[in-house]
Amino acid sequence: MPEANPLPYAGVRVVEFTHMVMGPTCGLLLADLGAEVIKVEPIEGDSTRRLLGSGSGFFPTFNRNKKSIALDLKKPEGVEAALRLIATADIVSENFKPGTMKKLGLDYDTLAKLDPRLIYVSHKGFLPGPYDHRTALDEVVQMMGGLAYMTGRSGDPLRAGTSVNDIMGGMFGAIGAMAALRQRDATGKGCEVQAALFENNVFLVAQHMMQFAATGKAADPMPSRISAWAVYDVFTVKDGEQIFLAAVSDKQWAIFCKAFGLEEMLADPRLKTNNDRVRARDWMMPILRSHLADRSAAELAAVFEQNELPFAPITKPQELFDDPHLNATGGLAPVRMNDGHMAKVPLAPFTLGGQRPGIRLQPPHIGEHSHELLKEVGYSDEEIAALKSHHITLGD
Repeated sequence: MPEANPLPYAGVRVVEFTHMVMGPTCGLLLADLGAEVIKVEPIEGDSTRRLLGSGSGFFPTFNRNKKSIALDLKKPEGVEAALRLIATADIVSENFKPGTMKKLGLDYDTLAKLDPRLIYVSHKGFLPGPYDHRTALDEVVQMMGGLAYMTGRSGDPLRAGTSVNDIMGGMFGAIGAMAALRQRDATGKGCEVQAALFENNVFLVAQHMMQFAATGKAADPMPSRISAWAVYDVFTVKDGEQIFLAAVSDKQWAIFCKAFGLEEMLADPRLKTNNDRVRARDWMMPILRSHLADRSAAELAAVFEQNELPFAPITKPQELFDDPHLNATGGLAPVRMNDGHMAKVPLAPFTLGGQRPGIRLQPPHIGEHSHELLKEVGYSDEEIAALKSHHITLGD
């Protein structure tokens, strides 16, 4: 961002005690928006750095624009260093199991007595209530919160293909922190913000809950649902390629029929309105599928784009690195991976003044900023060396 337009949360300091996805997402958004986010890691580093398989990209995805300090919070000297950092912070963010921060003396009630202006964001599995003692994961709340039921086929619940609740739970934590900062401007007081996986999941499936409230009929899982739109499907076409095609209004239906020589269907009184076509899907869709089957996905995409109709190629995640739109609009930025090689990562999906908030700091090495941060809160070089020698901190 240009110097004349500083990022909106420049000057805000966040100290985060987070790991995995939910808590780090909150810090990521605040950091992208200009906050100084200090990641407090254990001496061995955030476990996310060492994950394999589906977790191997977690750390570089959710920890850019942050500083790292490594502290052993099992030792009182480590907690003391954390408290000194917190004394300089506007926001503390954490996503440990309930009770962990209280045992360390780093819970909201304790810290608020030291600084009533402090904003404290807790990311949990459940908001306070009968379930709050349970251990939650994204997949756990998807199963118990209706999302897996809606995503899979009937009798075959299936988690969504990304960490939707972890990521959105962190987003709501960040939104809560932003709201608390605004409230503090008016009242002079901080507060505790709580965000939770289960409640986030319920928010996501609210549309299906309210469908039942409105109609008295339970929502069917997405693969077997009655769509609100008549043409809204994946089509298998020439050479086995697949493409998603849609026509979601009467105007789009007319354009679709004219573009593909389906004037007879356009004139059919049984297909006059979208709702008529929804009721006729059992016999209408086989006709459409047969009519389009010999065309290539590229040919169909060209016709749909030319006529401003909704369509989408069926894209695998790894293919997005070469997406022309993302690359032309600066939606991907160079990021340092755990092993040191550079890749590209998606930036936050919004612009400020026409620009995407970018990467100011690469994902930090373990304890990369320990020395400078400890110096800033009053430790001498000799004291920092002593903390290092006793394995209470780590860093250059």
